[in-house]
Amino acid sequence: MAFPMYQVDAFAEAVFQGNPAAVMVLNAPLDDAVMQQLAIENNLSETAFVWPHGDDWNIRWFMPGQEVDLCGHATLATAHVLWNELGYSAEVLHLHSRSGLLEVRRVGDQLELDFPAYSPNPSQLPAQVEQRLALPTVDVIEDGFLMAVLNSEQQVAEFEHHFADIDAVDNAVILTAASQRPDVDFVSRVFCGPKDGVIEDPVTGSAHCLLAPYWGEKLNKTTLVAEQISKRQGRLECELKGDRVRLRGRAKTYLRGFVEWTS
Repeated sequence: MAFPMYQVDAFAEAVFQGNPAAVMVLNAPLDDAVMQQLAIENNLSETAFVWPHGDDWNIRWFMPGQEVDLCGHATLATAHVLWNELGYSAEVLHLHSRSGLLEVRRVGDQLELDFPAYSPNPSQLPAQVEQRLALPTVDVIEDGFLMAVLNSEQQVAEFEHHFADIDAVDNAVILTAASQRPDVDFVSRVFCGPKDGVIEDPVTGSAHCLLAPYWGEKLNKTTLVAEQISKRQGRLECELKGDRVRLRGRAKTYLRGFVEWTS
């Protein structure tokens, strides 16, 4: 049987920007092992699988190394596919996930994710991470991600290493700093752990569930503009709403096709 699949650049103004995700819209879930194998075969940071749940949808996300609890860019890509490729007409998408019920809305020409906010809890860098980073930190924060706050945007941009071979890393490592540019509040990069099968994630929506609350408090703002300054680059608008974070961005379809295999 052939299954339709789309590849979408999320948090992107044009193709070849943002973070590419594969999206497969199904009638029912596939076996876990099959979904994991498809994610390995796609070799993207995330593959999203979505299927009907009454009038709503179920969604699961797989990296090449493992299933994850929450993924922003692949959720944005999924909403883009449902609305722009498949003609789904509802004004709000309701997605049932391992992180609870998520919502996506259209806001002008952007898509808005309604995600849980993470708590910026003080932490410490594992010795192996501190040694690999080899930069002074302003803060170290942890909740879902391990986040190191650096002194400057330049330090974040010029970091040349990764943490995917460090066993002490259970979650992805965020490097972040305030931006000195007037149109951007903060920047980040996200480096994945050894279980993920990815070295650096180009644009990570779920990381902003921690980044936005942290920088919102530091900058005394409830609406912030963020850039993830990987090689592909991506921009997000973040809005704090109590225990939720709204993340806005755009998406572009790169590929439409089918996948087919035999057991």
